[in-house]
Amino acid sequence: MLQIKNNMDASLEYLKIFLKWLIIAIIVGLTGGVVGSAFHISVEFVTELRHLNKWLILFLPVGGVVIAVLYRLFKGSGRIDTNRVIESVRSEESVPLVMAPLIFVSTVITHLLGGSAGREGAALQLGGSLGYAFGKVFRMDENDKHIIVMSGMSAVFAAVFGTPVTAMFFALEVTSVGVMHYAGLVPCVISAFIASQAALNFGISPVSFVGVVTLEPMSVKLISGIIVLAVLCALVSTLFCFSIHKCEKFGSRFIPNKFLCAFLGGVVIILLTYTIGTTDYNGAGMDVISRAIIKGDARWSDFLFKILFTAITIAAGFKGGEIVPSFFIGSTFGCVMAPLLGVDPSLGAAIGFVAVFCGVVNCPVASFVLAIEVFGGDVAMPFAVVCAVSYMLSGYSSLYKSQKIVYSKLRDKLITY
Repeated sequence: MLQIKNNMDASLEYLKIFLKWLIIAIIVGLTGGVVGSAFHISVEFVTELRHLNKWLILFLPVGGVVIAVLYRLFKGSGRIDTNRVIESVRSEESVPLVMAPLIFVSTVITHLLGGSAGREGAALQLGGSLGYAFGKVFRMDENDKHIIVMSGMSAVFAAVFGTPVTAMFFALEVTSVGVMHYAGLVPCVISAFIASQAALNFGISPVSFVGVVTLEPMSVKLISGIIVLAVLCALVSTLFCFSIHKCEKFGSRFIPNKFLCAFLGGVVIILLTYTIGTTDYNGAGMDVISRAIIKGDARWSDFLFKILFTAITIAAGFKGGEIVPSFFIGSTFGCVMAPLLGVDPSLGAAIGFVAVFCGVVNCPVASFVLAIEVFGGDVAMPFAVVCAVSYMLSGYSSLYKSQKIVYSKLRDKLITY
């Protein structure tokens, strides 16, 4: 009888915790959905505005200085970046609420004026800062704050990209490679689902190419080509991370003045844009990604120029993120390499899309789920291979300096890296 009573008490305690997180996740999901939708709509609006008014890029240096001024005004809040959000999940690091409006406005400015950046950095910072703020409102202890930050991250990520399951696994997986924070499973999945539904109600379509990519019957030649392409994409992901970090170090060392660095970075992007003669590498570049995947059309130089533009943009202090650029780099690289390996260009673009993402964020589960949500379940098996190969061969490079590699990629061994 005592054992039964203890089991019942434990079950009631679990139910209370579940109901607590259910209510909190709904609140976080709704808030994240609304904020993420507003952010998505704003970025899409200014992107269209930039396409209609090419001359706006001439104000990119001024926009960079404005962003530098905004962040200087709140210098007392400490570092305001994605790395701080990641650190807050596994430490007592706080996430200031001011991070949300700062990254929102700064990312919109970056996209309006033609900086090469994505949206996920803003999504993670928006979600992390909102989650941490709710943690303070609900008077949570340090452990629960870690969970609600992940919940906020997954909510806004889901609203911005329309991939709720990917958002959930990404939030659980990205902070500590090799460790999944399962304690956040329920709040992350619920907040991601609620946020994605909220985004749909705002008329925001998810990122989806379901039915676009088709597979030929499996053969040794096709599988071999896919594996080789995944290996090459892993190397490209390493090149991308290396370029981002080296460019940031170069900027901070030789141009320590943030205002001057932002201004000069904007000037360089303008000169490159007019020299190359295309605006394909400004902004997120979703149209180029779509063209590579749907039409199997990309130029050899696309992935290299996108790496260059993004590295300069981020190093100069513009905001946004590097994940959508990784989609651009991967899809264009995969598209041009695929025919050489006996793979359809559209399939190659899809493989590159997923493989480079996996390589730069070190999240194989989230990457595999991304493949299913974006391209459909028909491609599950080959994309599982792609994610495994890219994860293993991308080494210990990462877009996020605060991401901690907990387990070795090569052996069943706990490491500190």
